[in-house]
Amino acid sequence: MSFLKTATTTVFGLALMGAVFAPCAEASEWNRKTVMTFSGPVEIPGVHLKGWGVLPAGTYVFKILDSSSDRHIVQIFNADETQIYATILAIPNYRLRATDKTVVTFRERPLGQPEALRAWFYPGRNWGEEFVYPKAKAIELARTTNTTVLFTPAEIPVEVAEPVKTADEPVVAVLKEAPVLAIKPTGEEVELTQAVTPPPAHELVAETPAQPVQVAAQTLPKTAGSLPLMALLGLLGLGGAWTLRLVQKRIL
Repeated sequence: MSFLKTATTTVFGLALMGAVFAPCAEASEWNRKTVMTFSGPVEIPGVHLKGWGVLPAGTYVFKILDSSSDRHIVQIFNADETQIYATILAIPNYRLRATDKTVVTFRERPLGQPEALRAWFYPGRNWGEEFVYPKAKAIELARTTNTTVLFTPAEIPVEVAEPVKTADEPVVAVLKEAPVLAIKPTGEEVELTQAVTPPPAHELVAETPAQPVQVAAQTLPKTAGSLPLMALLGLLGLGGAWTLRLVQKRIL
């Protein structure tokens, strides 16, 4: 019984040592995939498929397609992610307190009209995505909701026959370079800084999603030869011999 206990401890110790030296890779939530269910229709901005300017009640998936220091491109998928309904320009908007749950805000519309998507806050982050509307729609929303609405005056297609699938497509480049302003309920155009609070620079850099990377196993320089490996094997051999000697003593 004593022998089995000692042997088990030795095997566990060697396995643990192997885990310490093994390379590892940890997936990050770089695209902030979020599943959302809407109980009613929701109007969305951006470049969307024909007939999908208003999302019917149902379940959708939100993801970040591309990001830079001051703006993000958000995409909306169906529940099983086989269809892209919209590609939306968003600007980071800061909030003082992060929450552990997803928060989505809307612009309330008159009775009978769908609520308009305003912002999406990912769990644990102090800033979220404030969505940018085409100018004509922003003027209408600002007037009917009595709020300041972000807009772009750039000529960007509202509806497309085929969804935007990669960050390399021309429309994404247009979205990333498009000027963004804000419009008040009075119709006055103001600078973006009067409508949103940008995150602190250090926090934005720290939280900006990056493409997932694989962590490669560290290798020794060729000039180092195999001496470190031989030394490690020697230490393991000494440890094994010492363990066997203790086992023999206990048996005797």
